[in-house]
Amino acid sequence: MSGPAGATPHASSRAAVLDVIRAAGTISRVGLVKATGFTGATISTVVRRLIDDGLVVETGHAESTGGKRRVLLQLNLSSRYAVGVHLDHDGITYVLTDLGGSVVARMSRAGVGVEDPRAVVERMATESAALIEGAGVERSRVLGLGLVAPGPLNQAHGLRLLRPAIRHWGDFAMGPELERATGLPVVLDNDATAAALGEHWSGQAGGGAFAALYMGTGIGAGLMLGGVAYRGPSGNAGEIGHIPLAADGPECWCGARGCTEALAGPGAVVEAARADAVLARSAGLTGGGRGRRTADFAAVTRAAHRGDPGARALLERSARYLALAARTLANIVDLDELVLTGPGLAIAGSIYLPVVREELERSFFSRASHPVTVRLSRVAATAPAIGAAAMMLQSELVPLREGMRLPENLAAAAEPDPPARASTTP
Repeated sequence: MSGPAGATPHASSRAAVLDVIRAAGTISRVGLVKATGFTGATISTVVRRLIDDGLVVETGHAESTGGKRRVLLQLNLSSRYAVGVHLDHDGITYVLTDLGGSVVARMSRAGVGVEDPRAVVERMATESAALIEGAGVERSRVLGLGLVAPGPLNQAHGLRLLRPAIRHWGDFAMGPELERATGLPVVLDNDATAAALGEHWSGQAGGGAFAALYMGTGIGAGLMLGGVAYRGPSGNAGEIGHIPLAADGPECWCGARGCTEALAGPGAVVEAARADAVLARSAGLTGGGRGRRTADFAAVTRAAHRGDPGARALLERSARYLALAARTLANIVDLDELVLTGPGLAIAGSIYLPVVREELERSFFSRASHPVTVRLSRVAATAPAIGAAAMMLQSELVPLREGMRLPENLAAAAEPDPPARASTTP
């Protein structure tokens, strides 16, 4: 079960109730009263409207506790869908998810390369439409499209992709242009934040202090605090790829030296492997440029799994640097849980996971009070795209608003006596 909706500032009682049902999986109306603190009348009204809208269905009865068996509610997963798109230099990943965030269809296509942004937008519109049609889903059931890409992110003008390979996108108004091309609502975010939100929406992440440590073209982190994504004032919180680990280290594309990304990122691993002629031959590396980075990182990883000591040493060195950045993040945020995710860790996660886990078990400042759970995402390769779809589902169905906090959490739903009744209008 993901984090308690009762700790989350929802925009309405409808949003709060739907989020509790999503998080619980199945729950009764009495359980909703206990979990939210709303009156029975409010719950009845909201649930009736959710059923009328097709978002929620009744699904059997709870076990009897001596009285009348309670009717259970759950999401109608096939009632709504969302498209998630992960845009990167090396590739574009598309997913179509149902209301619960499960992937119904997916596909990968060529990256943006040096294409004109408008041409990429038209291509994404065509490919998104093909994904929906191929899945046999009625377009009227698709709420919209979530688009994510590597940060930094400029929320006012769209994606501000400053990495050298895609710097030509500048302040291109991605959101409005994609809405025009697709005819769908569009939301934008950072790929690492989206990966964290996807874990939360699909019920894989807890509701405390949770982070998704993301490795794709670069390195970043998405933060979920109490079930709410923390983005920072400009939407760029969690840029652990630019935590300095060596004051005199290599120069990073951001202009600083010794950044985590410059020391531990896939690009750093590939460059070091190419510099070793023996390893380069063993791994089958080419002389390709940035567009080959993901493929070459995968080749180095395969060489490590085959037992090549040079490849293994490079990846373990990268993992140690990444572990230091993870420890810094865990100490600053006081993390409960850390998930390793993204295309890079989908490939090499089995090498990175034990190194990061050992570092946090040994050196996390609050380890005497509580451990940090460290795991590898089950959907690491497509996590940003899944999170992009979850962003759209959340924005359309479970919008959040500062100032409204629900009094109880989901655990209270199992208690025998209801809490004090709060008068709330739906």
